[in-house]
Amino acid sequence: MNSPCSVTAAGADGLDAIRKSPAEAVLGFDFDGTLAPIVDDPAAARAHPGAAPALARLAPRVGALVVVTGRPAAVAVEYGGFEGIDGLVVLGQYGLERWESGVLTVPEPPPGVAEARAKLPGVLAAAGAPPETFIEDKGQALAVHTRRCAEPEVALERLRSILAALAERTGLTVEPGRLVLELRPHGMDKGMALRSFIADRGTRPSAVLFAGDDLGDLAAFDAVESLRAEGVPGLLVCSGSAEVTALADRADLVVDGPSGVVGFLETLLGSAP
Repeated sequence: MNSPCSVTAAGADGLDAIRKSPAEAVLGFDFDGTLAPIVDDPAAARAHPGAAPALARLAPRVGALVVVTGRPAAVAVEYGGFEGIDGLVVLGQYGLERWESGVLTVPEPPPGVAEARAKLPGVLAAAGAPPETFIEDKGQALAVHTRRCAEPEVALERLRSILAALAERTGLTVEPGRLVLELRPHGMDKGMALRSFIADRGTRPSAVLFAGDDLGDLAAFDAVESLRAEGVPGLLVCSGSAEVTALADRADLVVDGPSGVVGFLETLLGSAP
């Protein structure tokens, strides 16, 4: 893992731009694995104790703070302790839901989600999924976790093609993650959510940061790199782990998990990380 002090040249440009013009910068973050440690039970996840205070200190100084997560927006707000942070926007379900200033906007889920919800237990049973496999119902999506299994990676691979077939039959797509496969609607990912959020603001940002840890965050990394190509400085931050290395290979800066992300945020507008 790279040293937290090691920043690529492009990332250094993004960091400098954030520090020079924070009031026009957009800072984006994944939730699980980035602001909150990964745990065996998703319902037990809570943000790092320093995350909400760090975001609250940044909020009045930057152009926008946005959390982009696969979780329902209201759940991320609750588990993150984000209620009351003025200026923070939470885009849940990969951008399908939005929480801002205590107001939650949630669309109706597509019918394929209900069909997959009804069929999923039988599909897992027929596939011989280990009993420790569990389903997380996110309302707009369904996540199948194997983290509790004796051989979680083997269990995940066994289910991959079966869940892909179910997703195809129900008009959904499969999003892989850290010992999880998520069935969710087509047409939205974290990159699209981030680009739409920036476009809706109506002003060109001075710089864009996104911090993530998992494969689903690669789309947001792509969005930042696309903005770089349009002349907007960007900074890609990886919350490093031994489970996923793809983001570390793409990141400008790798820090040590959520605690490293919080430490970085605490110094973002002060001394160099």
